[in-house]
Amino acid sequence: MAPDSSVPERGRARRVARGIARALAAAGLAVDAAVHARVAAQYDAVTATIGQGTLFRVEAVLAAIVAVLVLVWRRPAADILAWLVATGGLALLLLYTYVDVGTLGPVPNMYEPAWSGDKKIAALAQAVAVLATVFLLSTRARPPGRHRR
Repeated sequence: MAPDSSVPERGRARRVARGIARALAAAGLAVDAAVHARVAAQYDAVTATIGQGTLFRVEAVLAAIVAVLVLVWRRPAADILAWLVATGGLALLLLYTYVDVGTLGPVPNMYEPAWSGDKKIAALAQAVAVLATVFLLSTRARPPGRHRR
């Protein structure tokens, strides 16, 4: 019986797919960072203790750092951080689009039901990053000797 030569091919295809997913996650986070950084000044007037513009800048910095991290530090921890930033950003974007939460302690009322072009771009970028990081987390290699129960 001839040896199964498809095993190395599957490993190569898996590495390529994971590389593409890693690039998509980083790109989604980078677009998210760019959009939030660009529009932050427009929201400086929306304040409680913390201004909405400041929160947008924090999101931009976090997304930018994690975009680089997911590319250069190929570890589950980086993928989890990327998933947390993208999922958290998308969840908050959707929450404040569809629910008038009001002011929460130091956080201003960020309710904005309209879907602007920037909001659509940020939501799409975050959704791409979420899906890419879910793929990365669900396809990571298991250490030898570890089996599912």
